[in-house]
Amino acid sequence: MSASSELIQRQLDAYNSQNMEAFLACYAEDAELASLNGGVNQKGLDAIRKRHEELFFQFPKNRAKLVNRIDLGATVIDHEAVERSPGGEQFQVAAIYTIRDGKIARVDFARAG
Repeated sequence: MSASSELIQRQLDAYNSQNMEAFLACYAEDAELASLNGGVNQKGLDAIRKRHEELFFQFPKNRAKLVNRIDLGATVIDHEAVERSPGGEQFQVAAIYTIRDGKIARVDFARAG
């Protein structure tokens, strides 16, 4: 597994265990979360922390399962199946990670219903 894939897997594992510190450790200080072909929704670790604290509080059993990963070095694309809670809302997402200096610098999300 490449260093890029290892970073993204650490981030996914931390997301699934809702380990905020391990999750944020994967991101650059000025990281951005955006909608694919849309604007930036969160910029910086404080905004990313706030978004995920709210998400983890609202959905304590939220999990993302890796369906497929494409590793292009500085860009990693994950296809994930997300389940908010057992038997709850489910959807598919493509997360396009841009990596800079060993950290996630940007994530662009495309979501299907």
